[in-house]
Amino acid sequence: MSLYDSIQSEIKTAMKEKDHVKLNTLRSIVASIKNFLASSAEAREKGVTDEIVQNIVLKEAKKREESINAYKAAGREELAAAEEAELNILKKFMPSMLSENEIRKLAIEVIDEIGASKPSDLGNVMKELMPRVKGKADGKTVNRIVRELLESR
Repeated sequence: MSLYDSIQSEIKTAMKEKDHVKLNTLRSIVASIKNFLASSAEAREKGVTDEIVQNIVLKEAKKREESINAYKAAGREELAAAEEAELNILKKFMPSMLSENEIRKLAIEVIDEIGASKPSDLGNVMKELMPRVKGKADGKTVNRIVRELLESR
């Protein structure tokens, strides 16, 4: 069963259980997928792939995380809690993320491969590393780890 099919199945389950938060969250994901397909000729040709669904879920999760931070900064705990509930639903459909140690190992491999030795090589390392961790790690975390490794050399 594809990821898209499992989302559709979860929508049906949420409807039966009258779980409005889950239902609305999953419907927003389906709407984002349909919008993406409508805007991309390449995606229309391929159809809905698990990669497309995962990328959209990651983008939506990132939006929720930003909203949570903004709501907490503004003292709006009830809205932050609602966003956290939606984020927890999205996590079920997100790919498993790499730990910092795994990212560090990959970063060391790339640094050794390209012979990076100074902080100014950050761009080259990131260019090589990001395709390897795409969808499995946050870019900010990867950047921080690579920067630390290059500064310690």
